[in-house]
Amino acid sequence: MTPLRTAWHDLRDRSPVHQGLLVAWVALVVALLVQIFRIVTAGEVATATTWYVAAATALLLVGIGLALLGSDARKAVVAGLLAAAMGVAVGELVGGILTSAGSPVVAVGGFAIDNVPPGAKDFAIDTFGTNDKRALIIGTLITLALIGMALGPLARRRPKVAAGIVVLVSLVGVYATRDQNAVGLLVAVWPSLVGAAAAVGTLYLLLHPPAVLALGAEPTPAGAADGPAVVDTSGQRDAMPPRRQFLVAAGTTIVLAGAVAGTGRFLAGRNSAAASRADLVLPRPVDPLPPIPASVAINPEGVTPFITPNADFYRIDINLTVPQVKTDGYALTVKGMVDQELSVTWADLIDRELREYDITLTCVSNQIGDTLVGNARWLGFPLRELLDEAGVQDGADQIVGRSVDGYTGGFPLEAAYDRDAIVAIGMNGEPLPLEHGFPVRLVTPGIYGYLSAIKWLDEVELTTYADFDSYWVPRGYAEKAPIKTMSRIDTPDSFDQLPRGTVMVGGIAYAQTRGIAEVEVQIDDGEWQEATLGEALNDDTWVQWIYEWDAQEPGGHSIRVRATDGTGETQPEERTEPLPDGATGWHTVRVTVEG
Repeated sequence: MTPLRTAWHDLRDRSPVHQGLLVAWVALVVALLVQIFRIVTAGEVATATTWYVAAATALLLVGIGLALLGSDARKAVVAGLLAAAMGVAVGELVGGILTSAGSPVVAVGGFAIDNVPPGAKDFAIDTFGTNDKRALIIGTLITLALIGMALGPLARRRPKVAAGIVVLVSLVGVYATRDQNAVGLLVAVWPSLVGAAAAVGTLYLLLHPPAVLALGAEPTPAGAADGPAVVDTSGQRDAMPPRRQFLVAAGTTIVLAGAVAGTGRFLAGRNSAAASRADLVLPRPVDPLPPIPASVAINPEGVTPFITPNADFYRIDINLTVPQVKTDGYALTVKGMVDQELSVTWADLIDRELREYDITLTCVSNQIGDTLVGNARWLGFPLRELLDEAGVQDGADQIVGRSVDGYTGGFPLEAAYDRDAIVAIGMNGEPLPLEHGFPVRLVTPGIYGYLSAIKWLDEVELTTYADFDSYWVPRGYAEKAPIKTMSRIDTPDSFDQLPRGTVMVGGIAYAQTRGIAEVEVQIDDGEWQEATLGEALNDDTWVQWIYEWDAQEPGGHSIRVRATDGTGETQPEERTEPLPDGATGWHTVRVTVEG
């Protein structure tokens, strides 16, 4: 009889009340998992208190559910879960020791990012925003936990089949590690296969113990020989250890798995670039820019600040963990269709004349009204300086930035000369944050970031569009993607309940390299009204805008916004998706004016 049929018969033999409780528990667990997933991945509500309450409730529900299961079934499910935890922990430890191999969980997640259809990538960003990578890691761990919980009952009767499934799952990790980290097979196999062996061993020891001391077993009957009681599992292939013995083994496994995983993450952290960044003092820029004038940063209440704090700046890339690049030994290579290849050390970079640049960056995945856009004051030098030193050969028409993680983005050669495309080392008065490209990145205004804002910059290559497609182009995105004119309403929010009277409507608008000439607001189907703009700092940054609406009519209303760029072109009304070269459309919010 299969484990599923055994579980079914066990449930069928229970009382209707017991069956009802078990069904209710399953429904509660599913609902709670969905809620926890939303809490963890939605940054605006992920407060510590909310998380602790959700975690405590989850533990309570799991305990109730296990109590509702039969004794042996309960132990088998727990054993499978603990075996999966031990397998992941040992994989992390081996990955921490073999730094070139890294974490199998991260490798699998990275492989998924590289191979999902563009629509799935946009869905993840739309759903989870900049927490999409955290959601993927959580989803991977939940999947492994569910596999382990399913294998526990199977391993009671078919241990070899269960072990085979564990090995098959580990091969996914081997393949992903080799693919993501560009290591040989002999290196790639170790984290996943050793982790699989640990999982199988843990599962076997929890479910099929040898004749061992029966800790907490029933007292030896009177008249029996002195000495410790022994659990006799002979002839009982699927016999389970006594409850107290199992609890001791489970508790020991939890402690060991936690210690092993913690050690693995500690070892992985040895290569952190945090210390390198902390020790860095940025050179003083040549002709520092003055503070942002109040006429530019009008910063009305509820509107995004003119300068985006580093901690709030959006992060979209292909990495589940932040690449760690230290300044010691760093060198930027300029190669390809050049007269002479360059290797520019960190000392060479910071010895150049560095200047400050105010530039707004935008992600191609930014939906209408979304927040995957940020404005910062960058410290760096013009990319064209490096190109001139290397000597660009005739025929080259594409600049490709290559990250240490293998990511590539390409943009037209002329963009290095007709705008402030820079090699940046600082952001808002600090060294680049680790998650935003430390120590070096490209910043190019007017082109969506997937092509022009390469982080953790390793190489700059001169090539042609005919010869090279950057990372996202074969995956359906455009090879050239100038930023479209866009405007956004920050306040009020959709579905806000507003008092009658003057309502401050405000937001941002941007059209990098072209600038914003006008922003207009429409209430319901009324005439378009011109909004008041903050002074434009330059054509490469967004502008803030405000409009005072005299809201006197109670009931529901729609507010729309549109912008016109410096060339006189107004953004189109038609809504299109980000794929392949950026979204279009007018942002609309719906509010209610109270009577």
